[in-house]
Order: sequence, then C-alpha cells, then structure tokens
Amino acid sequence: MSWTRPVLPWSFALAGLCLVVGLVWGFFFTPDDFRQGSTVKIIYLHVPSALMAINAWIMMLVASLIWVVRRHHVSALAARAAAPVGVVMTLIALFTGGIWGQPMWGTYWAWDPRLTSFLILFLFYLGYIALWEAIEDPDTAADLTAILCIVGSIFAILSRYAVFFWNQGLHQGSSLSLDAEQNVADVFYYPLLICIAGFVLLFIALVLMRTRTEIRARRIKALQARGQHA
Repeated sequence: MSWTRPVLPWSFALAGLCLVVGLVWGFFFTPDDFRQGSTVKIIYLHVPSALMAINAWIMMLVASLIWVVRRHHVSALAARAAAPVGVVMTLIALFTGGIWGQPMWGTYWAWDPRLTSFLILFLFYLGYIALWEAIEDPDTAADLTAILCIVGSIFAILSRYAVFFWNQGLHQGSSLSLDAEQNVADVFYYPLLICIAGFVLLFIALVLMRTRTEIRARRIKALQARGQHA
C-alpha cells in the first residue's frame, strides 16, 4: 500500500499521455494502407488490447501460482483485481477485431482458431470472476480460481500462437515481429508502440488501484468479523 500510493497517479498520467499521443498520431497522422485502407488504423486499439488480454491472464497465472506456493494473500487479491481489467481488454479486442474483419473477410465473425480461442479465453475470464463471487471463504475461492487460471492459461497460449499452430486460419500473422518482412511499416509501427505502452501502463494503474481496493475490502471484513466475535 505504501509504495503504490505515489506510483498510482504517475501510472495513470503516463498512460493517458501515451494513449492520447499514440491514438491521435495513429488515427489522424498516418496514411491509409494500400490494401486495407483506413481500416488498418484499428490496429492502434486492437493489437494493444489483444496483447493485454493475453498478458493479463498470464499475470493472473503468476499471481495464482505465488498464492498456491507461498499462500501470499496479496498475490491472490492481485489476480482477482486483474480479472475485470482483462475482461474489458478481451472485449475491446473482440469488438475491434469484428470491425476490422467485416471489410476484410466479409463477416464480423469467423470460427478462426485464434478468434475461437480468444472467445474461450473471454468465457474463462467470466468464469473466474463468477467463481470468486460465488464462494464466500476467500482462501477457498483463491484456491479454486487458481486452478481455473492454470487451465485457462492453455487458451491464453493458444490465442497468442494460434496462427502458427493452424496455418489455415483466416487471422493474419503478428503485427509486431522480429522478422522485418512480417512487421508493419514504420509509419504505423511507432504510434502502435506508443499505444501499446499506454495500454500496458493503464493496465498496471488499474490493477494497482483495484488491488488496493481489494486489500481495503479484506481489512474491512476482518474488522467486521472481529466486531461480531467481540
């Protein structure tokens, strides 16, 4: 609680700055693609949100494993705090992907391997949140959600690498790659990096804020329980 207090406002401020600069630069000061037209500019929302949807679950996995091994309550609360943020990121990725897919594929949705695994990941997010809410004992809830998080990580990995596993998928390859031939052009690349930085900082800020809230809620419940016993 002590170290996150000064970090939190700076995280929000830097996230807002990166998002404003990246989105304004990307949407208003980059040209249309010679194949995709103006539709290509959806990458400034779609790619960062998709990356964070997957990485949010990975962060939850790491925090859940720390809980299972070390029984550190803050790690369990951090995993719980990250889940709603991951849901929103996944929804943004699915929605913007549909906007891009309609003019490119002629449909808002296709049962492509990456899209399908992303949809399943979204359902795992909902199940994770529901399981936390359904179980009254927090330690039991942390144990069961940790198991669910481990199982759901399979689909987080599939979402990231589905293009490589199934070559017949409609979804294009990665927009960011170490292979220069597959990477997006520099005119799109730099504002995209700024947008990704903004989404990462926004995720960190939201998770820190929500974790602080979860800690306070846990303390309030503990005080209420003591008052009832007294």
